[in-house]
Amino acid sequence: MVLSHSLPVAPALLASQDDEPATVQATISSLLSADSPRLTGENREYAKTLAESGTVLPPILVHRSTRRIIDGTHRCRAALLRGQTHIEVSYFDGDERDAFVLAVQMNAKNGLPLSLADRRNAALRIIRSHPHWSDRRIATVTGLSGRTVASLRLCSGAEVAHLNTRVGFDGRTYPVNGEGARKLAAEFLTENPGASLREVARAAGLSPATAKKVRDSMRSGELPVVPEPGSRSTGDLVESADPLVDLHRLRLDPAVRFNESSRILLRLLNFQLADTELDRIAAGLPPHCLSTVVGLARSYAKVWLRFAQTVDGRTAS
Repeated sequence: MVLSHSLPVAPALLASQDDEPATVQATISSLLSADSPRLTGENREYAKTLAESGTVLPPILVHRSTRRIIDGTHRCRAALLRGQTHIEVSYFDGDERDAFVLAVQMNAKNGLPLSLADRRNAALRIIRSHPHWSDRRIATVTGLSGRTVASLRLCSGAEVAHLNTRVGFDGRTYPVNGEGARKLAAEFLTENPGASLREVARAAGLSPATAKKVRDSMRSGELPVVPEPGSRSTGDLVESADPLVDLHRLRLDPAVRFNESSRILLRLLNFQLADTELDRIAAGLPPHCLSTVVGLARSYAKVWLRFAQTVDGRTAS
């Protein structure tokens, strides 16, 4: 069975949870050239180097409905140079706009790197095809900074006036105006005073930490505090509203599945347990080892927090 890849923002449930997607053999002559983000097109010397390397080449990714290569043009050329008539293929079933986004996402992180000009041009194209996407989301796909994407959006004139929200990389909708998000949180708390911080955060498109600040400000009789533009503290690190769903999205992301470092992370994240399971484990621990477990848990928590801050620093750059 061939699995259908999908973008993290519009995930389709897959029948398999394997680390590697299923592939099939496809006739190379049946495939069309890529809608490539590379402005200079195919690099024949790089393809020749791949062909002469003698290594087993990973499967290429193809848009099923158009038969157009999404990722793997140089591998396909290398296969031809080796005299092959067939190549291992994994299929993507989304539309052509999302196929281009996936091509950028995978080419920006794997194989021959995209140039800065390639990535800027790709960002402009994605801004036009996905105007509802946040700057940070497009930045993550293209390997640019959020500030660069914001500047490109402004220069492109592609912004749609009535778009008051944008969709982040997690698939959630966020208000473009941070103050508006905090006001939404305040309104939600007024109507739902017993709501949890995660419920408030999900309703307003904020992190739970920011939702707590809004709640504390309301309890003290103050208006919700709006930080200065561009300011952000480690306390505002965004928490996952639904870790299982977010982990599933990561597992479905081809750029994650084809990246060795990301697969190691997935294996580590797979060992994280639900709160109810941890409560059950805590209740059953022998009394003599409680302090040791507490120390270990806090040490591991610090490691994960440092990791989160490192990754968050990349998204904010």
